[in-house]
Amino acid sequence: MPLKDKVLAVLEENKGKSVSGSEIARSVGMTRSAVWKAVKTLREEGYSICAVTNRGYCLSEESDFLSEPSIVPNLRTKALGRKIDVFKTIDSTNNFAKSLAQLGAVHGTTVVSEVQTQGKGRMGRDFYSPMGMGVYMSVILRPKLSVEHSLLITSCAAVAVAEAIEKVAGIECKIKWVNDIYAGGKKLCGILTEASVDVEQGGLEYAIVGMGINVQNVTFPKNLADVATSVKMESGKSVSRSQLAAEILNCLEECLETIRDKSFLEEYRRRSNVIGMRIEVTHNEISEEMDCIGIDEIGRLLVRLDSGEEKALTSGTVRIVKQDQ
Repeated sequence: MPLKDKVLAVLEENKGKSVSGSEIARSVGMTRSAVWKAVKTLREEGYSICAVTNRGYCLSEESDFLSEPSIVPNLRTKALGRKIDVFKTIDSTNNFAKSLAQLGAVHGTTVVSEVQTQGKGRMGRDFYSPMGMGVYMSVILRPKLSVEHSLLITSCAAVAVAEAIEKVAGIECKIKWVNDIYAGGKKLCGILTEASVDVEQGGLEYAIVGMGINVQNVTFPKNLADVATSVKMESGKSVSRSQLAAEILNCLEECLETIRDKSFLEEYRRRSNVIGMRIEVTHNEISEEMDCIGIDEIGRLLVRLDSGEEKALTSGTVRIVKQDQ
Protein backbone atom coordinates (compact mmCIF):
# COMPACT_ATOMS: atom_id res chain seq x y z
CA MET A 1 0.00 0.00 0.00
CA PRO A 2 1.43 3.46 -0.92
CA LEU A 3 2.44 5.65 2.02
CA LYS A 4 -0.36 8.13 1.38
CA ASP A 5 -2.89 5.30 1.54
CA LYS A 6 -1.45 4.19 4.88
CA VAL A 7 -1.94 7.73 6.19
CA LEU A 8 -5.42 7.81 4.69
CA ALA A 9 -6.27 4.53 6.43
CA VAL A 10 -5.44 6.09 9.81
CA LEU A 11 -7.46 9.21 9.01
CA GLU A 12 -10.42 7.14 7.77
CA GLU A 13 -10.35 5.10 10.97
CA ASN A 14 -10.54 8.35 12.95
CA LYS A 15 -12.78 10.32 10.56
CA GLY A 16 -13.98 13.51 12.23
CA LYS A 17 -11.30 13.29 14.93
CA SER A 18 -7.84 14.87 15.09
CA VAL A 19 -4.82 12.58 15.04
CA SER A 20 -1.35 13.97 15.74
CA GLY A 21 1.32 13.76 13.10
CA SER A 22 3.60 11.87 15.48
CA GLU A 23 0.87 9.31 16.21
CA ILE A 24 0.27 8.76 12.50
CA ALA A 25 4.03 8.48 11.92
CA ARG A 26 4.37 5.80 14.59
CA SER A 27 1.42 3.76 13.37
CA VAL A 28 2.53 3.68 9.73
CA GLY A 29 6.26 3.60 10.28
CA MET A 30 7.31 6.86 8.63
CA THR A 31 8.64 10.26 9.63
CA ARG A 32 6.43 13.23 10.52
CA SER A 33 7.82 14.96 7.44
CA ALA A 34 6.64 12.03 5.29
CA VAL A 35 3.22 12.25 6.94
CA TRP A 36 3.02 15.95 6.07
CA LYS A 37 3.90 15.19 2.44
CA ALA A 38 1.30 12.41 2.30
CA VAL A 39 -1.37 14.72 3.71
CA LYS A 40 -0.39 17.37 1.15
CA THR A 41 -0.84 14.82 -1.66
CA LEU A 42 -4.21 13.71 -0.31
CA ARG A 43 -5.39 17.31 -0.17
CA GLU A 44 -4.32 17.81 -3.78
CA GLU A 45 -6.46 14.79 -4.67
CA GLY A 46 -9.46 16.50 -3.09
CA TYR A 47 -9.59 15.11 0.45
CA SER A 48 -10.75 17.64 3.05
CA ILE A 49 -8.09 17.36 5.76
CA CYS A 50 -7.65 20.16 8.26
CA ALA A 51 -4.61 20.68 10.48
CA VAL A 52 -5.15 22.01 13.98
CA THR A 53 -2.16 23.30 15.98
CA ASN A 54 -1.24 20.92 18.80
CA ARG A 55 -4.00 18.51 17.79
CA GLY A 56 -2.95 17.10 14.40
CA TYR A 57 -4.81 16.20 11.23
CA CYS A 58 -8.54 15.60 10.83
CA LEU A 59 -10.35 14.07 7.85
CA SER A 60 -13.75 15.71 7.43
CA GLU A 61 -16.74 13.52 8.27
CA GLU A 62 -18.26 14.75 5.00
CA SER A 63 -15.44 13.16 2.99
CA ASP A 64 -16.95 10.60 0.61
CA PHE A 65 -14.11 9.54 -1.66
CA LEU A 66 -13.92 5.86 -2.55
CA SER A 67 -10.62 4.26 -1.59
CA GLU A 68 -9.21 0.98 -0.35
CA PRO A 69 -8.68 2.42 3.17
CA SER A 70 -12.32 3.62 3.30
CA ILE A 71 -13.89 0.41 1.97
CA VAL A 72 -11.88 -2.46 3.46
CA PRO A 73 -12.47 -1.66 7.19
CA ASN A 74 -16.21 -2.13 6.57
CA LEU A 75 -15.81 -5.63 5.08
CA ARG A 76 -16.87 -8.83 6.82
CA THR A 77 -16.01 -11.00 3.82
CA LYS A 78 -13.51 -13.80 3.44
CA ALA A 79 -12.76 -13.17 -0.25
CA LEU A 80 -14.86 -10.46 -1.87
CA GLY A 81 -13.08 -7.11 -1.86
CA ARG A 82 -9.97 -8.45 -0.12
CA LYS A 83 -8.09 -7.74 -3.35
CA ILE A 84 -9.36 -4.39 -4.54
CA ASP A 85 -8.37 -1.80 -7.14
CA VAL A 86 -9.89 1.68 -6.79
CA PHE A 87 -9.65 4.21 -9.62
CA LYS A 88 -10.51 7.87 -9.98
CA THR A 89 -11.60 7.23 -13.55
CA ILE A 90 -11.88 4.21 -15.82
CA ASP A 91 -13.66 3.34 -19.05
CA SER A 92 -15.61 0.45 -17.53
CA THR A 93 -15.04 -1.48 -14.31
CA ASN A 94 -16.40 -4.59 -16.07
CA ASN A 95 -13.86 -4.25 -18.88
CA PHE A 96 -10.96 -3.92 -16.45
CA ALA A 97 -12.21 -6.77 -14.25
CA LYS A 98 -12.54 -8.99 -17.33
CA SER A 99 -8.92 -8.29 -18.31
CA LEU A 100 -7.83 -9.18 -14.76
CA ALA A 101 -9.90 -12.39 -14.82
CA GLN A 102 -8.29 -13.43 -18.09
CA LEU A 103 -4.90 -12.98 -16.41
CA GLY A 104 -5.93 -15.25 -13.54
CA ALA A 105 -7.14 -12.78 -10.90
CA VAL A 106 -8.48 -14.57 -7.84
CA HIS A 107 -12.08 -15.02 -6.74
CA GLY A 108 -13.37 -11.88 -5.06
CA THR A 109 -11.06 -9.42 -6.83
CA THR A 110 -12.96 -6.13 -6.98
CA VAL A 111 -12.66 -3.07 -9.21
CA VAL A 112 -14.19 0.26 -8.13
CA SER A 113 -14.11 3.67 -9.77
CA GLU A 114 -15.28 7.20 -8.99
CA VAL A 115 -16.40 7.61 -12.60
CA GLN A 116 -16.82 5.50 -15.73
CA THR A 117 -16.36 7.08 -19.13
CA GLN A 118 -17.93 4.09 -20.92
CA GLY A 119 -20.14 2.47 -18.28
CA LYS A 120 -21.85 -0.65 -19.61
CA GLY A 121 -25.52 -1.55 -19.32
CA ARG A 122 -27.52 -4.42 -20.78
CA MET A 123 -28.10 -4.77 -24.52
CA GLY A 124 -25.01 -2.63 -25.25
CA ARG A 125 -26.52 0.45 -23.61
CA ASP A 126 -24.43 3.05 -21.79
CA PHE A 127 -24.70 3.38 -18.02
CA TYR A 128 -24.70 6.93 -16.68
CA SER A 129 -21.72 7.08 -14.29
CA PRO A 130 -20.88 10.66 -13.21
CA MET A 131 -17.94 11.53 -10.96
CA GLY A 132 -18.45 11.08 -7.24
CA MET A 133 -22.16 10.30 -7.48
CA GLY A 134 -22.39 6.51 -7.41
CA VAL A 135 -20.82 3.18 -6.63
CA TYR A 136 -19.49 1.69 -9.86
CA MET A 137 -18.06 -1.70 -9.00
CA SER A 138 -17.26 -5.05 -10.61
CA VAL A 139 -16.42 -8.29 -8.83
CA ILE A 140 -14.65 -11.35 -10.24
CA LEU A 141 -16.32 -14.55 -9.12
CA ARG A 142 -14.91 -18.05 -9.54
CA PRO A 143 -17.48 -20.25 -7.77
CA LYS A 144 -17.52 -23.91 -8.76
CA LEU A 145 -20.94 -23.87 -10.38
CA SER A 146 -22.71 -25.75 -13.13
CA VAL A 147 -23.92 -23.73 -16.10
CA GLU A 148 -27.49 -23.96 -14.72
CA HIS A 149 -26.52 -22.55 -11.32
CA SER A 150 -24.33 -19.87 -12.91
CA LEU A 151 -27.46 -18.46 -14.59
CA LEU A 152 -28.63 -17.43 -11.12
CA ILE A 153 -25.66 -15.18 -10.34
CA THR A 154 -27.35 -12.00 -11.57
CA SER A 155 -30.49 -12.74 -9.55
CA CYS A 156 -28.36 -13.48 -6.50
CA ALA A 157 -26.49 -10.19 -6.94
CA ALA A 158 -29.79 -8.31 -7.23
CA VAL A 159 -30.93 -9.63 -3.86
CA ALA A 160 -27.56 -8.74 -2.30
CA VAL A 161 -27.61 -5.16 -3.62
CA ALA A 162 -31.21 -4.61 -2.52
CA GLU A 163 -30.43 -5.90 0.98
CA ALA A 164 -27.28 -3.77 1.24
CA ILE A 165 -29.04 -0.57 0.19
CA GLU A 166 -31.78 -1.18 2.74
CA LYS A 167 -29.27 -1.84 5.52
CA VAL A 168 -27.22 1.29 4.80
CA ALA A 169 -29.92 3.74 3.69
CA GLY A 170 -33.14 2.32 5.12
CA ILE A 171 -35.11 2.47 1.86
CA GLU A 172 -37.24 -0.35 0.49
CA CYS A 173 -35.86 -1.83 -2.72
CA LYS A 174 -37.66 -3.86 -5.38
CA ILE A 175 -36.22 -5.96 -8.20
CA LYS A 176 -37.34 -5.66 -11.82
CA TRP A 177 -36.48 -8.89 -13.59
CA VAL A 178 -33.76 -9.67 -14.13
CA ASN A 179 -31.20 -7.13 -13.06
CA ASP A 180 -32.56 -3.72 -12.05
CA ILE A 181 -33.07 -2.40 -8.53
CA TYR A 182 -36.01 -0.02 -8.08
CA ALA A 183 -37.06 2.36 -5.32
CA GLY A 184 -40.03 4.69 -5.40
CA GLY A 185 -40.99 3.29 -8.80
CA LYS A 186 -37.73 4.38 -10.45
CA LYS A 187 -34.44 2.68 -11.30
CA LEU A 188 -31.79 2.92 -8.60
CA CYS A 189 -29.23 0.38 -9.79
CA GLY A 190 -28.33 -1.74 -12.78
CA ILE A 191 -26.46 -5.05 -12.71
CA LEU A 192 -24.55 -6.58 -15.61
CA THR A 193 -23.07 -10.07 -15.47
CA GLU A 194 -20.57 -11.29 -18.05
CA ALA A 195 -19.32 -14.86 -17.85
CA SER A 196 -16.81 -17.26 -19.37
CA VAL A 197 -17.70 -20.95 -19.52
CA ASP A 198 -15.13 -23.73 -19.32
CA VAL A 199 -16.26 -25.91 -22.22
CA GLU A 200 -14.08 -28.88 -21.26
CA GLN A 201 -15.25 -28.93 -17.64
CA GLY A 202 -18.82 -28.00 -18.49
CA GLY A 203 -19.01 -25.30 -15.85
CA LEU A 204 -18.33 -21.66 -15.10
CA GLU A 205 -14.74 -20.43 -15.48
CA TYR A 206 -15.45 -16.98 -14.07
CA ALA A 207 -18.17 -14.35 -13.90
CA ILE A 208 -17.86 -10.58 -13.76
CA VAL A 209 -20.69 -8.96 -11.83
CA GLY A 210 -20.87 -5.24 -12.51
CA MET A 211 -23.05 -2.99 -10.35
CA GLY A 212 -23.85 0.66 -10.85
CA ILE A 213 -25.74 2.30 -8.00
CA ASN A 214 -26.96 5.91 -8.07
CA VAL A 215 -26.08 7.22 -4.61
CA GLN A 216 -25.56 10.97 -4.24
CA ASN A 217 -27.33 12.17 -7.41
CA VAL A 218 -29.94 14.88 -6.98
CA THR A 219 -30.49 15.47 -10.72
CA PHE A 220 -30.27 13.38 -13.89
CA PRO A 221 -29.99 14.16 -17.60
CA LYS A 222 -33.31 14.89 -19.32
CA ASN A 223 -33.53 11.41 -20.86
CA LEU A 224 -33.23 9.79 -17.40
CA ALA A 225 -35.04 12.27 -15.17
CA ASP A 226 -38.40 10.46 -15.30
CA VAL A 227 -37.02 6.93 -14.87
CA ALA A 228 -33.98 7.16 -12.57
CA THR A 229 -33.55 7.88 -8.88
CA SER A 230 -30.79 7.75 -6.26
CA VAL A 231 -30.26 6.68 -2.67
CA LYS A 232 -30.12 10.33 -1.61
CA MET A 233 -33.30 11.26 -3.47
CA GLU A 234 -35.22 8.36 -1.92
CA SER A 235 -33.83 8.55 1.62
CA GLY A 236 -33.41 12.32 1.87
CA LYS A 237 -29.91 11.92 3.25
CA SER A 238 -26.32 11.30 2.19
CA VAL A 239 -24.83 7.90 2.89
CA SER A 240 -21.22 6.78 2.77
CA ARG A 241 -20.49 5.32 -0.64
CA SER A 242 -17.58 3.36 0.84
CA GLN A 243 -19.83 1.83 3.47
CA LEU A 244 -22.40 0.95 0.82
CA ALA A 245 -19.77 -0.62 -1.47
CA ALA A 246 -18.50 -2.76 1.42
CA GLU A 247 -22.00 -3.81 2.49
CA ILE A 248 -22.82 -4.90 -1.06
CA LEU A 249 -19.75 -7.15 -1.01
CA ASN A 250 -20.73 -8.47 2.43
CA CYS A 251 -24.27 -9.29 1.30
CA LEU A 252 -23.13 -10.73 -2.02
CA GLU A 253 -20.72 -13.17 -0.37
CA GLU A 254 -23.47 -14.31 2.01
CA CYS A 255 -26.00 -14.65 -0.81
CA LEU A 256 -23.63 -16.66 -3.02
CA GLU A 257 -23.47 -19.31 -0.30
CA THR A 258 -27.16 -20.01 -0.98
CA ILE A 259 -26.96 -20.19 -4.76
CA ARG A 260 -26.77 -23.99 -4.95
CA ASP A 261 -29.81 -24.60 -2.75
CA LYS A 262 -31.54 -21.61 -4.40
CA SER A 263 -32.97 -20.45 -1.10
CA PHE A 264 -32.28 -16.79 -2.03
CA LEU A 265 -34.99 -17.07 -4.70
CA GLU A 266 -37.69 -16.70 -2.05
CA GLU A 267 -36.32 -13.21 -1.28
CA TYR A 268 -35.92 -12.48 -4.99
CA ARG A 269 -39.58 -13.26 -5.57
CA ARG A 270 -40.66 -11.27 -2.50
CA ARG A 271 -38.89 -8.20 -3.85
CA SER A 272 -40.14 -8.60 -7.42
CA ASN A 273 -42.10 -5.66 -8.78
CA VAL A 274 -43.32 -7.58 -11.85
CA ILE A 275 -44.97 -10.71 -10.44
CA GLY A 276 -48.73 -10.30 -10.80
CA MET A 277 -48.31 -7.37 -13.17
CA ARG A 278 -49.39 -6.77 -16.73
CA ILE A 279 -46.07 -6.35 -18.55
CA GLU A 280 -44.64 -5.67 -21.99
CA VAL A 281 -41.68 -7.82 -22.99
CA THR A 282 -39.38 -6.75 -25.81
CA HIS A 283 -37.12 -9.35 -27.42
CA ASN A 284 -35.32 -9.00 -30.76
CA GLU A 285 -37.12 -5.66 -31.23
CA ILE A 286 -40.54 -7.33 -30.99
CA SER A 287 -42.80 -6.25 -28.12
CA GLU A 288 -45.78 -8.13 -26.71
CA GLU A 289 -48.00 -7.61 -23.68
CA MET A 290 -48.61 -10.49 -21.26
CA ASP A 291 -49.18 -11.27 -17.59
CA CYS A 292 -46.28 -12.11 -15.28
CA ILE A 293 -47.21 -15.08 -13.08
CA GLY A 294 -43.93 -15.89 -11.35
CA ILE A 295 -40.22 -16.71 -11.42
CA ASP A 296 -39.07 -20.32 -11.59
CA GLU A 297 -36.23 -22.22 -9.90
CA ILE A 298 -33.63 -21.19 -12.47
CA GLY A 299 -34.62 -17.53 -12.50
CA ARG A 300 -36.75 -17.56 -15.63
CA LEU A 301 -39.72 -15.21 -15.89
CA LEU A 302 -43.00 -17.12 -16.00
CA VAL A 303 -45.63 -15.41 -18.15
CA ARG A 304 -49.10 -16.08 -19.53
CA LEU A 305 -49.90 -14.86 -23.03
CA ASP A 306 -53.33 -13.53 -23.95
CA SER A 307 -53.89 -16.81 -25.82
CA GLY A 308 -53.60 -18.63 -22.50
CA GLU A 309 -50.23 -20.18 -23.37
CA GLU A 310 -47.67 -20.08 -20.57
CA LYS A 311 -43.94 -19.57 -21.19
CA ALA A 312 -40.67 -19.31 -19.28
CA LEU A 313 -38.53 -16.43 -20.55
CA THR A 314 -34.75 -16.33 -20.25
CA SER A 315 -34.16 -12.90 -21.75
CA GLY A 316 -35.88 -9.71 -22.82
CA THR A 317 -36.57 -6.19 -21.61
CA VAL A 318 -39.57 -5.83 -19.32
CA ARG A 319 -41.81 -2.80 -18.88
CA ILE A 320 -44.66 -2.71 -16.39
CA VAL A 321 -47.87 -1.77 -18.22
CA LYS A 322 -50.31 -1.72 -15.32
CA GLN A 323 -49.54 -1.17 -11.65
CA ASP A 324 -51.40 -2.74 -8.73
CA GLN A 325 -54.87 -1.29 -8.29
